[in-house]
Amino acid sequence: MSTRILIVEDEEPLTMLLRYNLESEGYEVYAAARGDEADTLIREARPDLVVLDWMLPGLSGIELCRRLRTRPETRQLPIIMLTARGEESERIRGLSTGADDYIVKPFSVPELLARVRALLRRSNPERVSNLLSAGDIELDREKKRVSRNGKPVDLGPTEFRLLEFLMERPGRVFSREQLLDGVWGSEIYIDERTVDVHVGRLRKALNHGHAADPIRTVRGAGYALDDRFGKVEKSA
Repeated sequence: MSTRILIVEDEEPLTMLLRYNLESEGYEVYAAARGDEADTLIREARPDLVVLDWMLPGLSGIELCRRLRTRPETRQLPIIMLTARGEESERIRGLSTGADDYIVKPFSVPELLARVRALLRRSNPERVSNLLSAGDIELDREKKRVSRNGKPVDLGPTEFRLLEFLMERPGRVFSREQLLDGVWGSEIYIDERTVDVHVGRLRKALNHGHAADPIRTVRGAGYALDDRFGKVEKSA
């Protein structure tokens, strides 16, 4: 069964953006624009995670979060609070009310997706596979190991995270900026060309003795894990 995520947000363009990106990750997504509507949906649909805006009509996000934490059936429900309130006191208030994470608008979508995955992994580890595979490449998140055609591939920590990020979304093209946010984090300043260096190192490690390159370079756009990788070889 797909992991279900509820977006509670009254800004329709932002809801559409989040829905598109979350559905691209394979999640089942539904949305509510009011806090009271969300309260009803949560009772009926029992999501696996809630992305909750602070300021909502009908019932505020902070009040909804408080209510969810008082009920036994939603006490452990993962909640990411989404808000324009960036002051330390407000962040503390949101977390103290019961939110598991707190993201300030405007925010990086890749960073939010990374936090969603991390929170789901902590709260529902059985729903997030420890093993990723593409063609003859396998990545074990738990053991931090990568192999190709059954042989170990020696990767540094950054190359491991880069490969993991790409393998989670085969075929999707990421710009250098998106890769920086998703792999290094938006709070760290690194020149975009650093991405090229690490992609080069990753390619060298993966392609040693192999003709097929799993990483596709899209000129002017960025990089992707080729979603045809392994399939062409099998059909040939």
